[in-house]
Amino acid sequence: MTKTVLVTGGAGYIGSHVVRQLGDAGAHVIVLDNLCTGFADAVLSGELIRGDCGDSELLDQIFGRFDIESVLHFAAHTIVPESVADPLKYYANNTCKTRNLLQVCAKHSVNNFVFSSTAAVYGIPDSDVAISEAAPTSPINPYGLSKLMSEWMLRDLAATTGLRHVTLRYFNVAGSDPQGRIGQSTAKATLLTKVACEAAIGLRDRVAIFGTDYPTPDGTGVRDYIHVEDLADAHLLALAYLRDNGPSITLNCGYGHGYSVRAVLEAVEKAAGKPLNIVEEARRAGDPPSLVADAQKLRSLFAWEPRYDDLDAIVSTSLAWEQKLADRR
Repeated sequence: MTKTVLVTGGAGYIGSHVVRQLGDAGAHVIVLDNLCTGFADAVLSGELIRGDCGDSELLDQIFGRFDIESVLHFAAHTIVPESVADPLKYYANNTCKTRNLLQVCAKHSVNNFVFSSTAAVYGIPDSDVAISEAAPTSPINPYGLSKLMSEWMLRDLAATTGLRHVTLRYFNVAGSDPQGRIGQSTAKATLLTKVACEAAIGLRDRVAIFGTDYPTPDGTGVRDYIHVEDLADAHLLALAYLRDNGPSITLNCGYGHGYSVRAVLEAVEKAAGKPLNIVEEARRAGDPPSLVADAQKLRSLFAWEPRYDDLDAIVSTSLAWEQKLADRR
């Protein structure tokens, strides 16, 4: 029986890019997605099974039908303000369902597990220096805590079974497939690049800058934006690492440098060829001045070499995707 990779949430933004790259690499892929935020037409490789990663009976059927060697787990709710307003929704979906998935993985002796985590586990850093994986974890919202609890479960299970994992903590993911096949289609997304590109094509009447008095070069918050294609590359490298019997590890995913909110908006204006309606508002509670990854471990351990470490490339692919979505409508 052919070795199979199970990708939960593979119809979503990041998962669909990873699934496409896995297909390009010749992998046999099964995508499990309930399509509550994902899209069937974003699954460009493998077989899509519509269902929930918290459904243990369905998971047993999938593991019985296919020889699942590796699991890449993306399925999650990811909107921070929503997690604050409805924390139990996030603990139920992100934490409890991950526990169910891990139980089935243990039952079927899965060896390789790549987990989609987040820089939100760090909370508000003590300083503006790049954050290493050794930094304290102190989430300030239920989204970050739901992911951290999943990290703890994964760590503890790996300590007592043959399962090994790579946990990838994403910083600010942006951009889309340069060929325009898939992109960020999530409704009500709060990512700055998507919001700004929606404004550039007329879907929003303004873009807000929350806080202009931070101790940064231009007074606005600085974030480490990583192109989704480079992030997808990291997942394939993580899978290869585990298949080569690499030990469990947690890694930051970012470029190691950041861009301010103003810099991102200027790049969108440049790509769109017109100004945005920008309004300045007060700081939002819990927003750190700067959030940048120390990603040297990822680069050195996996020989990871980003291909799209360029703000204009990130913005241009984002804008092209938003225009394609608008044309579809």
